[in-house]
Order: sequence, then C-alpha cells, then structure tokens
Amino acid sequence: MTDSVLMFSLPILSSLLCLTWHTCHGGKVLVYPVEGSHWVNMNIIIKALHSKGHNITVLRSDKSWYVKENSSSYDTITIPVSATLDEEFIVKAITSVIDIQRGDSTVFAFMTLVVEMFKKMNEAHVTLKEMIVNILENPELIKSIQDSHYDILLTDPCWGGGTVLAHYLHLPLVYNVRWLTVGEGHFAIAPSPVSYIPLTGSGFSDKMTFIERVKNMLYFGIMIIQDRLTLRPVYQEVCEKYLGPQSDFYMLMQSADLWLMRGDFVFEFPRPTMPNVVYMGGFQCKPAKPLPEDLEDFVQSSGEHGVIIMSLGTFISELPSDITEQIAAAFAELPQKVIWRYTGGRPSTLGNNTLMVDWMPQNDLLGNPKIKLFVAHGGTNGVQEAIYHGVPVVGVPLFFDQYDNLLRLKVRGGATIVSVATLDKDIFLQALQEVLHEPSYRENMQRLSRLHRDQPMQPLDRALFWIEFVMRHKGAAHLRSESYKMPWYSYHSVDVILFLLAIMTTFVAAFVFGVKFLCTRICYKHKSKQD
Repeated sequence: MTDSVLMFSLPILSSLLCLTWHTCHGGKVLVYPVEGSHWVNMNIIIKALHSKGHNITVLRSDKSWYVKENSSSYDTITIPVSATLDEEFIVKAITSVIDIQRGDSTVFAFMTLVVEMFKKMNEAHVTLKEMIVNILENPELIKSIQDSHYDILLTDPCWGGGTVLAHYLHLPLVYNVRWLTVGEGHFAIAPSPVSYIPLTGSGFSDKMTFIERVKNMLYFGIMIIQDRLTLRPVYQEVCEKYLGPQSDFYMLMQSADLWLMRGDFVFEFPRPTMPNVVYMGGFQCKPAKPLPEDLEDFVQSSGEHGVIIMSLGTFISELPSDITEQIAAAFAELPQKVIWRYTGGRPSTLGNNTLMVDWMPQNDLLGNPKIKLFVAHGGTNGVQEAIYHGVPVVGVPLFFDQYDNLLRLKVRGGATIVSVATLDKDIFLQALQEVLHEPSYRENMQRLSRLHRDQPMQPLDRALFWIEFVMRHKGAAHLRSESYKMPWYSYHSVDVILFLLAIMTTFVAAFVFGVKFLCTRICYKHKSKQD
C-alpha cells in the first residue's frame, strides 16, 4: 500500500516541482526607456514583470527627470550625459507650438509650424543620441551588459537608442510602442494605405473626402521628408559607426520581434496589421481605488450635480494666463464641482466650486460615479482611461497626436473638441454644457467601455504573456515579415510592374511590326500583279 501511494505521488510531486521551477524562474530584461508619460506606462510593465519574478535593469541618464535611480522594481545603470531632453526643453517646445497655433491660420503659419516642429524634433534627437553613443563608447559597460546575459531588450522606439543597442548586443527586441522617431508605429510595419488611414496631425477620420485624401497624401510626404532629412540621419550615423557601414537604421527599427501597441480597435480606426503586433490598449487602466479623504469629501459635496475633472497630462502643468482666466471663468458658472490639476498661477476668475491641485489620482477619480466629465488634452493614457471608465470628454488638444486621439472619440460620439486657438469663456462653457446635458455623450462612452472590457484576457496580461514568449523562444522571427529587407521598389512591386510593362510593350511592338510587315507585303504583291 505504501509503495502504491509513493508511486502515485511521485508524478504529482514531479509536476509540482516543475511548475514551481517555471513559476520562480525569472528572465533578465534590459530596458531602454523614454521620459515623461512614456515612462509612466513603461513603469507599469516593469512592475508587472518584476511581480512575476523577472529581473529588470533600466538604462537611464544621470539627468533623467522621471526614471528614478532607486526602485524596488528594477536596478539601474546610469549613463553620464552633458545634456538631456528635460522638462524645460519640452515646455519651451510646447509653448512655441501653442503660440504658433494661436496666431493666424494661413498657409504661412502652417509652414512655420511644420518648420518649427522639424527643428525641435531634430534638436531633441541630436541631444538623445549622446546617451547611446556614451554607452557604445564605454567598453567596460558594454562588457558588463554582455556578461549579464539579458534575455530581451525592451524599449520605446519613440527614441532610437534602444533599437541600436539591441542589435549591437544581438538581443531579441520588444517594443512598447505607439510612436516611432517619426510617425505612428503601424506605418513602419504594416501596409498603410493613406486613402483611408489618416496621418497623425491631419485631423481626418477614416472617411475622407477627395480633398482630404489629397491633404493626407501631402501630410504623408511631409512625414517622409521629416524622417529622411532631420531624424533618420541622426541614428544612421550611429548605426554605420557601431554596427557597420551596411546597416540601415530604418530596417533595424522594423526588425523588432514584438510590437506591443498601446492601442486597440475600440479606439483606433480599423487598418491592416501584422502577426507580431500585440494590442494592449488600456493596459494601464484598472478599477478605481478609494480616494484620499480630502478628495472624497470634496467629491461627495457636489451632490446631484457631480464633478468635472481637468488635467492636461504630464508635460503641460500650466497654460498662458489669458487662457487659464477664460477656463476658470467658465468653470465658475457651472453648478458642478471642479478638480483641476494645475501648477501655474491662480486665476483671478477662479470660482468657489473649483479645487486646483498639483496632482490627482486620475484613474481613481475617473472611476468614481460622481464624475460627469473629463477635460483632457488628448494624451493616449488619459483617453484610454476615459474609455475604460466610460466618462465623456471635452478635449483641448495642444500638440503632437492629441487632436487625432480626441477625434477618434468625437467620431464615436464620446467627445467634443475645443481649439486652443479660439478658446474663450463662452466657447469653453458651451462645450462643457453640451457634453454635460446631452445624454448621448455618456451613453457612447459607456458603450465603448463595454466593448473595451469585453476581452478574454486583460491587456496587461496579454503583454506579459508575449514578452515571456519572446524570452522563452529567444525571439519571434516566425511572426515577423521579412518585407522590411526589401527595397522600396521591390516592396511596391515597381520592378515587377516595369518588367511586365516591358514584356507587354515588346509584345505590342512586335505585333504592330508584324502587322505592318504583312500589310507592306500584301500591298507590294498587289502592286506587282497590277504591273
């Protein structure tokens, strides 16, 4: 009897030991992050990986303003740099863009905005290049990284350094991505017909008129020019020096094993995709936690009218004073209470119903049933949280992709948009009252929330599975199309079309020549008979 029990128990014990080993065994992840809101969502993935037993090492500059040197979730390697893309640089760039937007709306103003964006983007990436160069120029650091035997490199390709480092170290490459150094991620990896896929900055939906399609094509041309002239050369120089003269940065960028895309098709317009693109839109969203006591008291004091919250994201802590005066005056005329994340000067028109705070638990507030409206700048994180909790939005887009993000909500009936160029008290108040009193806005956002939540697997869990999949299999080459290795004329079959045209032209020419020859012979014989 004892032997039978032992024989029966051994397989179970063996299985439990194997299960325990797989559960406890952790991989080693090297992270090359991006600052600002990009770091906020990268840190969520890092914490989740750490909770599953993986060891995380984050590369940061000694002038990093978001990535902390000490953390319970990750170790750090600090790279000395002479300058970095700091908060002051971002604020100056954004202020410049806002000033141009608030000027005239002529073609000259548009071109001024384009040139200013080109200039700021180039300055940013020239500054960012120093970090990857300092890493590659440090043989002791490189040897230390190589001796650590990392399983993958996780990066946000909005900055190009992580892509270069992964190829230098021959590590499987995983992207936490929505944006590349220029443009939206899909354009680099998947077929993207501009006939129905709007370019970022175009302000178009996927239902474009002929004139809008013309403009969309022009935006596409501007994006290519920006990439070719101002951004790609910055990293191409690094690639040629450290990876060899035949290396091409764009091809290296496209060759990532896995693209964890910060979006989903509840939010994005439908478009072609690829097998190694995994959608994790809303991965940072979670059920609301109880609010701090002071905020809870303020929220509950709103009674039946409820609460409006306003935040302009990580980068924008304050606006030009004349705009804030108009916003505050509009809020003051509402019966709702308002919580406004703002660190600038206190507007003179601020009403007693408005609480200004340096920071607020945005996700927890959005999940509170008292919240009636979210005034947002249109960043991806905030938009996804609004969808998750089903809260309608009044959008005040300022730069980059924010208008396009808000447009996706507007097309689906969950938001209205106010331009910073025309914002005044009356326009802003009208937008607030429209969304507050028209039930369809909340109904549409709650419908989007139901669609987003109806998934077999939570977005963060899906992301973790695929990261671990790449670790287990040392990459995911079987999911990656090799089209990125093709020259553009082969990818678009220009060479094939020219070849077929040449054959057809030869055939037609031969046919015409043959007919002409036969006609000449017939005419010659007919003339000979007459003679």
